[in-house]
Amino acid sequence: MRLTRKRTLTMAAVAALSTLTALTAPIVAPDAAAAAAPCDYPAQQLNLTNWKETLPTGPSGSPTEIKQPALATYSSDPWFRVNDRCTGVQFRSPVNGVTTPNSSYARSELREMTNNGTERASWSATSGTHTLTFREAFNKLPNTKPHVVGAQIHGSDDDITAFRLEGSNLYITKGNDTHHKLVTSNYNLHTVFEGKYVVSNGQIKVYYNGVLQTTISHTGSGNYFKVGAYTQANCGNSSPCSSSNYGQVSVYALKVTHS
Repeated sequence: MRLTRKRTLTMAAVAALSTLTALTAPIVAPDAAAAAAPCDYPAQQLNLTNWKETLPTGPSGSPTEIKQPALATYSSDPWFRVNDRCTGVQFRSPVNGVTTPNSSYARSELREMTNNGTERASWSATSGTHTLTFREAFNKLPNTKPHVVGAQIHGSDDDITAFRLEGSNLYITKGNDTHHKLVTSNYNLHTVFEGKYVVSNGQIKVYYNGVLQTTISHTGSGNYFKVGAYTQANCGNSSPCSSSNYGQVSVYALKVTHS
């Protein structure tokens, strides 16, 4: 009787996972049992043809950037690599990491590109439809100021909106309003969720697990998507000031369309 019950529960779990996968296709949920792709490079897990990676390493004020074609066979442990289970990509950014000139926070983050990764993406919110769908989980938050951004739309001058975790509170931001929309106050680390941005006709529709959370008016140009771990803490507000104090996000699926 005990063996039969276990088998029934397992079949139910498989059916539930199949339904979830079908609803979100072609975004594929992480498989805990077996890896579906090779484990040597992040580009084997995610389609990174039209992305570049910014790392929290390099000379002061000039973090390392990895572009195509080098990105196709690049990995950097622990900042940007396939995770231990070979089900996704680990992005890690410490509080003492190298920052860009316009930010006081370090990042291990993808930036949208175009033309097979040779040019920076830059699109208008009033022309065409621009969609980013991603599946990710926050794994680790920095001490004292436990804030990390996992995905965002950036404009020509500043970020427009982001998925931002502060402790157990997951927010969708709007410009300088970091608490524009509270998605959940009970987010647990390692919980995988699907986020989605759909931009058209001067509006940004933001979804969490398939449910519309907010619509943000935005008519600017020069926009692009970003995904990864953008740690919102540094040595001035988080201790210890070392690589052991970091934010981390795992990304399991990533898809961009423009039409």
